Amino acid sequence: MEVHRVQALAESGLSQVPPQYIQPTPSLRTTSSSSVPLIDLSSSTSSSLLRHIPAACKDWGAFQLVNHGVPDRLLDSIRSVGLGFFGSPIESRERFACDPRRPASEGYGSKMLSKSDVVLDWRDYFDHHTLPLSRRDPDQWPDFPPNYREVIVEYSEHMKVLAQKLLGIISRSLGLGDEYTQDAVGEVYQNITISYYPACPQPELVIGLQPHSDMGAITLLVQDDVGGLEVLKDGEWVLVEPLKNAIVVILADQMEIISNGQYISAQHRATVNTNRARLSIATFYDPSKSRKIFPAPKLVKEGSPARYREVVYGDYVSSWYGTGPDGRRNLDALLIQP
Repeated sequence: MEVHRVQALAESGLSQVPPQYIQPTPSLRTTSSSSVPLIDLSSSTSSSLLRHIPAACKDWGAFQLVNHGVPDRLLDSIRSVGLGFFGSPIESRERFACDPRRPASEGYGSKMLSKSDVVLDWRDYFDHHTLPLSRRDPDQWPDFPPNYREVIVEYSEHMKVLAQKLLGIISRSLGLGDEYTQDAVGEVYQNITISYYPACPQPELVIGLQPHSDMGAITLLVQDDVGGLEVLKDGEWVLVEPLKNAIVVILADQMEIISNGQYISAQHRATVNTNRARLSIATFYDPSKSRKIFPAPKLVKEGSPARYREVVYGDYVSSWYGTGPDGRRNLDALLIQP
């Protein structure tokens, strides 16, 4: 299967986008001046956090997090090694190419789905399988820049700690025990995806990443200063303004199921621009494929019946890759009642 690297296309000097990248109904304009909530994790009291978290999770399914405990120098390092990889010769990058015939295979890629009839995203990426340790094989990761693998390992650990802390806070805010959501998710499967969105001669015709909600439990995303991440709120796309060393927290589909719809998974997308390439790093915190996910029994009661059917997470993943990143279609298919 022939794979075209978007970065190579962009750097070839083309003035028009190839047809396989053109969206069928371009409607990519950001239409809202709202702001995604900003939450300070160093807030002096847990009661303050528990006041702000529910509104962000109910209304947005996303928020920006500051004073999160991840060292600034590590955030700089992960962006630096990502740029180092995508700035290397394409022959070096291709040594780590993923298998384009297998969805979610580890490595350097440009096409998330193996289907041939999909409109392509204006994006290249590198996906790392980092947790559990039985999945981790640093030999599958680039060895350039020289500290690349070391940075990914350290970053993985910090993201695990932060995700666990956030799941505890979210669980408490729902009136569940501190450990409930972590126990519901079970053994964590963590992937770290570094995405590179090249500058585009016709950004109004393409999309960096299709509108979608994430499959798993929670996603932690670090941006550069370019901007392009957008969240859907009340039918309008809202730009998530880059804040230096903030982490964007995105609730994913399994969290909406566990919360019985009290909290929402955020539908989001990535746009591109004419002048500057953009880099982002997303860390996905997901259940194991065999885990059964269902609404927390404490949140199912008279007047508030279960809104979602139980699902085995592996089946959910298969369905997601079968249809592709198409808004919230996969989650909505589990609804018992609208």
